[in-house]
Amino acid sequence: MLFSPGWRAPVRQGEVLAVFTFGLLLGGTLTAAVIWLLSGLSAPLPPVVRTAAILAVAGLGAAREAGLVRVPLPQNARQIPQDVLQAHLRKGALQFGFELGTGVRTYVSATAPYVLALGLLLVHEGPLTTVLAGTAFGAGRALSAVLTYLARDEHRDAAMAARMPPVKTAASLASLSALALLLP
Repeated sequence: MLFSPGWRAPVRQGEVLAVFTFGLLLGGTLTAAVIWLLSGLSAPLPPVVRTAAILAVAGLGAAREAGLVRVPLPQNARQIPQDVLQAHLRKGALQFGFELGTGVRTYVSATAPYVLALGLLLVHEGPLTTVLAGTAFGAGRALSAVLTYLARDEHRDAAMAARMPPVKTAASLASLSALALLLP
């Protein structure tokens, strides 16, 4: 983990965390901009088709998080190489944050980001809404690192892992509800 309590370096952790967070926000924002550009392809679909597709994707995502169905996620099942952080810490933290913020280079085990991305692709909202959603994705990923940095608790990861399944299920249900409210 990038910001474990025992991590020490000649560079201040706060600086690295800030660069890492900037990378996360940049990656999430850029990915959302691409999703918005691609969402124009769904604009010709009748609203009823887009609505049905969004509800189907969201329902499938909620069922996956509840453990009712097994659906593999379209993720790149590799971790970012350690040498990214070892050569130049600030540059590596920026690259690591950016790649993590895009959600396409490493693990994303929750269904909610995929449901959100597909929902934004299908609903074809305005660019501001879509970009803000991507920025929020990056901010959500940054929150974990910030809380780890602030907590300085060696047992935090175990406690978070125990709470994660209900949180993921709640997030998928919240995504489903939010998408239903966005539909025309």
